Amino acid sequence: MGRFGEKFTSFFNNRWLVFVAAMWVQSCGGIGYVFGSISPVIKSSLSYNQRQVASLGVAKDLGDSVGFLPGILSDFLPLWGVLLIGAIQNLIGYGWVWLVVTGRTPVLPLWAMCILIFVGTNGETYFNTAALVSCVQNFPKNRGPVVGILKGFAGLSGAILTQIYALLHSPDQASLIFMVAVGPGIVAISLMFIIRPVGGHRQVRSSDGFSFSIIYGVCLILAAYLMGVMLVQDLVYVSETVVTIFTLILFVLLLFPIVIPIFLNFFRDPKSPAEEALLGPDKQESSKSEDSSQDILFSESELEDEKPKEADLLPASERRKRMARLQSRIAQAAAEGAVRIKKRRPHRGEDFTMMEALIKADLWLIFFSLMLGSGSGLTVIDNLGQMSESLGYDNTHVFVSMISIFNFLGRIGGGYFSERVVSDYAYPRPVAMAVAQVFLAVGHFLFAMGWPGSMYVGTLLVGLGYGAHWAIVPAAASELFGLKKFAALYNFLTLANPAGSLIMSGVLASSIYDREAEKQAHGQNYVHRGLSFSFPNFLRAEESLKCKGTICFFVTSLTLSGLCVVAVILSLILVHRTKPVYRNLYGSSRR
Repeated sequence: MGRFGEKFTSFFNNRWLVFVAAMWVQSCGGIGYVFGSISPVIKSSLSYNQRQVASLGVAKDLGDSVGFLPGILSDFLPLWGVLLIGAIQNLIGYGWVWLVVTGRTPVLPLWAMCILIFVGTNGETYFNTAALVSCVQNFPKNRGPVVGILKGFAGLSGAILTQIYALLHSPDQASLIFMVAVGPGIVAISLMFIIRPVGGHRQVRSSDGFSFSIIYGVCLILAAYLMGVMLVQDLVYVSETVVTIFTLILFVLLLFPIVIPIFLNFFRDPKSPAEEALLGPDKQESSKSEDSSQDILFSESELEDEKPKEADLLPASERRKRMARLQSRIAQAAAEGAVRIKKRRPHRGEDFTMMEALIKADLWLIFFSLMLGSGSGLTVIDNLGQMSESLGYDNTHVFVSMISIFNFLGRIGGGYFSERVVSDYAYPRPVAMAVAQVFLAVGHFLFAMGWPGSMYVGTLLVGLGYGAHWAIVPAAASELFGLKKFAALYNFLTLANPAGSLIMSGVLASSIYDREAEKQAHGQNYVHRGLSFSFPNFLRAEESLKCKGTICFFVTSLTLSGLCVVAVILSLILVHRTKPVYRNLYGSSRR
């Protein structure tokens, strides 16, 4: 019984169990991706026009990106507390929306509904923060794959929740809102004591590569399976029994990764204490932990000024020992007030506070590159239905499903290939972000041209490029600015997404689309009007006009393509600036 208790304790503290649990939370935590499925029932039940639904969409985007509070709370609360707050917000926000839509409470004004959507979707940022913070700390040498897989499951959660809703087969469309309100919270609360940093994560084990290969295999199978199921259910009639079988297979694929911590803990021979010692803590991580535990940091030049002259004649090992003793004496003297030493600012690759990071050019290069790249991708996601309709496609749901699947694959692939770049070549991870932005630039150009089949290829490229950003950027930020304030840094960078979308979609794309639609509605009698005249008229219209043809998004798509080229340039500048950092972080592991 004692042996079993030890095994169970070891299993509960297994970092792979934490990772799998975080995957499950993320697989139902991408609440914002379900908005396209619940907005029609909100529109019909509350008699909203498209303009009012668009306002709810803006509130959803803001709630999905504004994550300052969970980033701050993660420094003071245990991660289970962060998950609990997210579950409560999710329940209050979407639970109240469900009550309003079903007539159980009085109808609220539009601004109040926007607040509820914001609060409910903002619960997702708590799930993201807890999952990423715990797993990046548990796998510091595999940040790319870990971030890519977790963000990938968040992007795929819309398809997963939609398939589960199809199993329920409820005639009440509002029941999907109820499922969004309670489902993610139940999963998060069930797993909230598992998702946390655990001990021993600095040890690099030989089984890690094989375990990640299994996870990647499951991800690819899951993406292909969901794509196939969506196409089958959209193109042909399937019975309730077949839908049940489809959903059960989905659950099996989602649960399969649990075999990794079970096998590693219960069926693999435990390592002896000598073998564990050979693994040892990672040199880089241990040095960081030693530095972070001291309030006073000394540079080599400061110690050189204080060392005895005869130290240069000693062997290297003895010289290092004497330097360490000298540093200890200076630290003790500083503590006793005998000397005053000014704490130096951290260098890239060390732990930064939020204020220290905000004055670094590297952070702003990441922010603006992300704003142009991911903002252009989000513009396509928000306008994909109108883009496909303008080109004469009736089955717009096919493109929505495609961009969801390739968004998922982009996150998985972005994490994997960026990790190969840094681990195999010690080259800066942002070069992978530049490649993703090239994909986006080409995809936008294809949208602008409107050639036969270009809608499919453009959707594929934009999905891959947009998704890759959210695997690459968090990992790069943690490498350049450390893990100590990772939650706050990550949630600051996510603000680039709605900022880019607000400019590119809310101003650029919508204004050009409305003007072209008005031209087509008035025909040859159209008289050119400035934006200051046409935009208020549009706001007063009960229904928006529709535009047909490639002209609807021609200027917008070309502009987005050009902005992505600018993003590539910013990313390459960041690559040039951070080459020494990545050589220091990963160069030693290649020797």
